Amino acid sequence: MTLTHSNKVLQLRNINSKILQTQYAVRGEIAIRAEQLRKELESNPQSFPFKKIINCNIGNPQQLNQKPITFFRQIMSLLEYPELFKNTEYLDKIKYIYPNDVINRAQQILRQSGPIGAYSHSKGIPYVRNAVAKYIHERDGYESNPEHIFLTNGASPAVQMILSVIIQHLDVGVLIPIPQYPLYSASLALLGGKPVPYYLDEKTNWGLDIKEIKDAIRTHKEQGIDVRAMCIINPGNPTGNCLTGDQIEQVINLCHEERIVLLADEVYQTNVYSGKSFISAKKNFELFSFHSISKGVLGECGRRGGYVECTGISEDIIDQIYKIASISLCPSVSGQIMVGLMVDPPRKGEESYSLYKKEVTDIHNSLERRCKILCDAFNQMKNMSCQNAEGSMYVFPRIDFPPACEAEASRIGKQVDEFYAIELLNNTGICVVPGSGFGQKPGTFHIRSTFLPQEEDFPDFIRLFLEFHDSFMRKYE
Repeated sequence: MTLTHSNKVLQLRNINSKILQTQYAVRGEIAIRAEQLRKELESNPQSFPFKKIINCNIGNPQQLNQKPITFFRQIMSLLEYPELFKNTEYLDKIKYIYPNDVINRAQQILRQSGPIGAYSHSKGIPYVRNAVAKYIHERDGYESNPEHIFLTNGASPAVQMILSVIIQHLDVGVLIPIPQYPLYSASLALLGGKPVPYYLDEKTNWGLDIKEIKDAIRTHKEQGIDVRAMCIINPGNPTGNCLTGDQIEQVINLCHEERIVLLADEVYQTNVYSGKSFISAKKNFELFSFHSISKGVLGECGRRGGYVECTGISEDIIDQIYKIASISLCPSVSGQIMVGLMVDPPRKGEESYSLYKKEVTDIHNSLERRCKILCDAFNQMKNMSCQNAEGSMYVFPRIDFPPACEAEASRIGKQVDEFYAIELLNNTGICVVPGSGFGQKPGTFHIRSTFLPQEEDFPDFIRLFLEFHDSFMRKYE
């Protein structure tokens, strides 16, 4: 029997329809086109008016050459080959290469977690969960129960796991901010939940409006939607805003009043700039809070490590979450250990502290400088305005497109911000995400760009962007 496309069992018409409805713009059509261009550049470097693809579509710092933190990588290297500790000759040699606190910490981790090639507890390595609980207590002043902490392969699987528990039926609604990180809309589409959008106010630097949220709840309840959860992203993605203590208090009060569970996406909590402070949502109410090693100053995206802390959640629900976690046996042990290092870095007085402190400070300060440079550049461009990012790794400028540009985009069947992003990529190699992939107020258009290109590459990056934008606007005026 000849296997042809027409006689294959799996066809687009008969697979899970929820998958077909799911969209994820961060790695959508434009990102796929960027990978095609990258391959063409490798085989024919002279084929385009640019030398490389600059991936500003995703928060992936090490892809753009952010240096890993030395202390963390030194420990991981020793854990990968623990035989070094069993041979006196090897041990004498590594003492010349690694600081004593690195060697001691690696040996401690091996004693407490065992080999990194073995499965761990399905909730995660106990000593790492204890370290996370201690970190949360030191950060917020509230006790944290390590038995209510689940280590995960990054924050995204944790969000999906919790949403799978919350969404009981097709009419369960989850409040999501607009603009939002499309993990939420995509996960709701897969799970069959209903997104309940609430718009952030661009004029107040993407501020959160409680009246807007209450109106969204009321409107959807009138339509028979069971609104039972709310997501906040703090600091914001894609907007870069930081919620104030007053705003978080209002959200918590709203959750009490409306009997809503809060999901607090706090993965950018160390990416805070402009003198702002991160304020967590940790209080005694029904809360799931998420953190990750992918962001901050670590940028360990490919290692896959994160956690969710369950606060105020009933034990019988914790048991059900544990059951879901057990189906996957355990998250990446390497990622779990990196979570433990993130929450328990070198302390003052330890041998590695000074280098660690310098590295994280240098990365943070550089990110803050790059953020300001990119915001300022966008605000100088014609028909573009950009709110100053207070946190995260992104800016979300608004673009007012000329009518001729909108007409051309419509002619080829594209949203105008998508058309702009495609043209930007094809002419400069810069890959950004159109605002329509995150949601935006009707009649407004944006793009999301990271500010992760390295500081020494920033002048060329900004020049390419400015030259393209000026040419694009003149073409369609």
